[in-house]
Amino acid sequence: MNPTKAAPPQPAQSHPYVGMWVTPDGHIRHELLPNGRYDEARGSRPSAYRGRYEVRGTHIDYWDDTGFTADGTFVDADTLHHGGMVFRRAE
Repeated sequence: MNPTKAAPPQPAQSHPYVGMWVTPDGHIRHELLPNGRYDEARGSRPSAYRGRYEVRGTHIDYWDDTGFTADGTFVDADTLHHGGMVFRRAE
């Protein structure tokens, strides 16, 4: 049996997009944490997906803890296009 290695700590993110992002119907809630991790809730499932992310300019790349990858684009300070969906910054 191989011992499980802990993931290395992620550097703090330096970008203006940290915070909660939500689809218009409120079904998907996507929180970008300042430590380079994200936590996504879907419907009544809190933390349905978790992983790390990196922002470069207005582009975001995601690496889910299960191995799934995705990306997105911040089209303005309050709008994120990701996975064919539109997210708005939560107020």
